[in-house]
Amino acid sequence: MRLVLEKRLERSRTAEFLVPILSILLALVFSGILLAIFGANPWETYVAMAEGAFGSTYGLSETMVKAIPLMLTGLAVSIAFRMLFWNIGAEGQLAWGAIAATWVALFLPERIGGLPGWAFLPLMFLLAFAAGAIWGLIPGILKAYLNVNEIITTLMLNYVALLWMQYLYTGPWKDPQGFGFPGTAQFPEAAWLPRLPLDFGRVHYGLVIAIVAAFLLWIVLDRTKWGYEIRVIGHNPQAARYAGMDIARNIVLVMLISGGLAGLAGFSQVAGVAHRLQNGIAVGDGFTAIIVAWLAKLNPWAVLLVSVLLGGLSTGGDQLQITMGLPAAVAGVLQGSILFFVLGGDVFVNYRLRLVRPYAEEVVLEEALAVEEVEPSG
Repeated sequence: MRLVLEKRLERSRTAEFLVPILSILLALVFSGILLAIFGANPWETYVAMAEGAFGSTYGLSETMVKAIPLMLTGLAVSIAFRMLFWNIGAEGQLAWGAIAATWVALFLPERIGGLPGWAFLPLMFLLAFAAGAIWGLIPGILKAYLNVNEIITTLMLNYVALLWMQYLYTGPWKDPQGFGFPGTAQFPEAAWLPRLPLDFGRVHYGLVIAIVAAFLLWIVLDRTKWGYEIRVIGHNPQAARYAGMDIARNIVLVMLISGGLAGLAGFSQVAGVAHRLQNGIAVGDGFTAIIVAWLAKLNPWAVLLVSVLLGGLSTGGDQLQITMGLPAAVAGVLQGSILFFVLGGDVFVNYRLRLVRPYAEEVVLEEALAVEEVEPSG
């Protein structure tokens, strides 16, 4: 007898609702055990994290600031994951969006003899989207026409983009009046993404961009023929090919949108938060986006909610470092635990454990072979 995983013919709606909740609870228990091993009170730690992230207007505003790039990169990888294209390159696409927006803010006016103030943000937005889209297009074309593994190409291209960005702000784009610190000159105020008119800390209009992007993706994926094709290709590429769907064209288009959205995350960071290109623009949001997408089950609206929760984990982790003397990496441990248990729980939503007994014919054959070994012929 042996245990095997057998795919369920029909997914239980109750299980789809309860399993993620149970998975998160198990992740909290697991992380609590680790905290206890290192001498921290799990309950006090979780309370401190919650209060630091959501217990004050300042904490909530910082949580939202950290959630905005997660929202955009989470949406970016979600649309690619819908068709089982594993875009692990959102971090590099974010970096190129930041580079393009910086070029518009600092260097385009010199090249064209000036730029009216109202034109900065629209041009930064468009070029950031285009830069991210082009960087996403490279692995898309390689996959669509040469069947090159997209995990490898998107992952490796991250390092090309990140190192190129680092070269720019420590080399040719470095602020000559920056007292030796790595980073470009500060953007002109016309290139600053405004903050929301709600007296809500540093929260800027990148939040509005993310909400609009989620709405448009929801419309495209759930209400259009193209969205239906994306879902079919993701579920069954052979059936999609038999139905006459152009898989290569869809891969290219999806990666254009995916890379472009990640590029907007870079635009939101340099225009809305840092107001310059510097170290700390790309801090792993493109990789955390993978966790966001899976926890959200690739649903655009759920991506927004999960991004806020993970942004809260990051803000709460900073609070732990200040108030309890714990490393901020506790938030990363909790993120990883949640992903591990949610993915494990998702297995049992789609599959069930089954005890397989040997078939009667196999038993008869084994007995016959045993008799033949004991009483050899001739």
